Amino acid sequence: MYLPEHFAETRPEWLHAFIEQHPLGLLCRNGPQGLNADHLPFWLDAASGPQGTLLAHVARANPLWQERGQGAGACPVLVVFRGADGYVSPGWYPSKQQTQRVVPTWNYEAVHVHGLLSVHDELRHVRRVVARLTQRHEAGQPQPWKMGDAPPDYLEQMLQAIVGIEVRITRIEGKRKLSQNRTAADRAGLLAALQQRGQQALAQAVQQASPDV
Repeated sequence: MYLPEHFAETRPEWLHAFIEQHPLGLLCRNGPQGLNADHLPFWLDAASGPQGTLLAHVARANPLWQERGQGAGACPVLVVFRGADGYVSPGWYPSKQQTQRVVPTWNYEAVHVHGLLSVHDELRHVRRVVARLTQRHEAGQPQPWKMGDAPPDYLEQMLQAIVGIEVRITRIEGKRKLSQNRTAADRAGLLAALQQRGQQALAQAVQQASPDV
């Protein structure tokens, strides 16, 4: 990823928190037919490995795990996590009225995880991953669904239909392209425009990256 220094985010705690807040990752790999990508919700086990481990599951019919083969060596993959993003008009910058030396751009936050993919086709592992994902995403529900709510035979059938995967993280890159290269006045103008247009997620990201505005 092209990563200018003023847009780079390297703090592990921030990178991990970003993944937890935006768990739907795009897993990219080079398969037998060329590049492939799968959209998967991941659970981050930050304590597993030097930089953490991503865990997920895929449908048994998905060729991702079949092409790897049970017991095959881990293969390199890239997982992309995206946060808030949006168009930025030059008219939102006060400096446009002063110099006209501004152009449109697109602001965004993203985290790229490089790692080694391995397959776990064991019921115990799959059950653990599903349990963790369920606990994480049901936590805010008025009546959280639990695996025990489903009939045992039905749950067993569903678990048999999926395969566990993990990505042992080898490198993480974070990019926060949020107009940090503009003046404080321009960033304040951007923030006001985003808030006025109801783009609260991107406005919050800009404010967090520019606490001086």
